[in-house]
Amino acid sequence: MTVTIYHNPNCGTSRNVLGLIRNAGIEPAIVEYLKTPPTRAELERLIARMGVPVREVLRRKGTPYDELGLGDEGLEDEALLDAMMAHPILINRPIVETPRGVRLCRPSEAVLDILPAAQKGAFAKEDGEKVVDAQGKRLR
Repeated sequence: MTVTIYHNPNCGTSRNVLGLIRNAGIEPAIVEYLKTPPTRAELERLIARMGVPVREVLRRKGTPYDELGLGDEGLEDEALLDAMMAHPILINRPIVETPRGVRLCRPSEAVLDILPAAQKGAFAKEDGEKVVDAQGKRLR
């Protein structure tokens, strides 16, 4: 059972998702995508499996999104992919791939919908918000 997280260790949401994966007893393959970005083909495959528009995977905050004019709705997917390949920080995170699907896990508890194993116990996000109870049941 392979679970892969495209992870940024400096991102609280990404750290929370990694914690939820591990709380299910899974040690995922961790791809620090800023150090080792996915290839264009890999990114296209992930987006296709998510079933979302390319634009939905673009990160705005803390990126050159505005400077590159990526808010222009007339830009084709190819141009958006070109920008993400040139500036991996534009790839929103965390993206998680499991046998049950691929998802951009924002909010972090979205990962629970695609994990192939149940939570093993209680889990709270870094900010203290409880996500899973002691019996491993999702709270929200």
